[in-house]
Amino acid sequence: MPDPTNVTTHSFTGCQAQAIALAERVAERLRNSLDRRGRAVLAVSGGTTPKDFFERLSREQLDWARVQVTLVDERWVPDDDARSNARLVRTHLLQHAAAQAQFIPLYTGDTSPEAGLATAEARIAALALPFDAVVLGMGDDGHTASFFPGGDQLAAALDPQTTARVLPMRAPGAGEPRITLTLATLLDTGALYLLVRGEHKRDLLADARLGLGAARDYPVRTVLTQQRVPVAVYWCP
Repeated sequence: MPDPTNVTTHSFTGCQAQAIALAERVAERLRNSLDRRGRAVLAVSGGTTPKDFFERLSREQLDWARVQVTLVDERWVPDDDARSNARLVRTHLLQHAAAQAQFIPLYTGDTSPEAGLATAEARIAALALPFDAVVLGMGDDGHTASFFPGGDQLAAALDPQTTARVLPMRAPGAGEPRITLTLATLLDTGALYLLVRGEHKRDLLADARLGLGAARDYPVRTVLTQQRVPVAVYWCP
């Protein structure tokens, strides 16, 4: 049985408080890494939930020029597309103090994620790994990163023994073709955070942790039940 203490939950009555708390915690980890090894690496998710967190983190004072920022996954759309995670990060995180950070996108401009896979893989391999922090989100279907139910590469992406750092992903619920860091890559981190909002997702998360009903097969359950890295859930209504 998985150890339930591997997941801790931090609940907030307001989402601004959630954003502030997580931004302070991530900034602390980045500073510690800068002091310890002279560099820091952060991987973040897209979607609407992390906007407040990004904006708070962007104002944290640290040596951002020595920080590398990348994405846990990306829709295969140009960086100026409204649905681009890279655009979201540039708009909400890479501003203020954080404008000096080095951003490493996953989208390469190739015709498909399969065509751009080697380039994306090389970009991640060139990072100063391990990550100091990885910030994940969760969809209503129980996906995290681009680990979608029914994904054509889902089993490979969740394989803890895979040597692939990045994989393409196509799934009925994904919309566009995607590219995603594998679970093994995401777990190569000093800290793993799951940022979620709303009562529905709180309940979904609880079901996934316990393996109840349909949630037993939610991809996020693999993240919650792995024992390699503790998971800190930050939740607000």
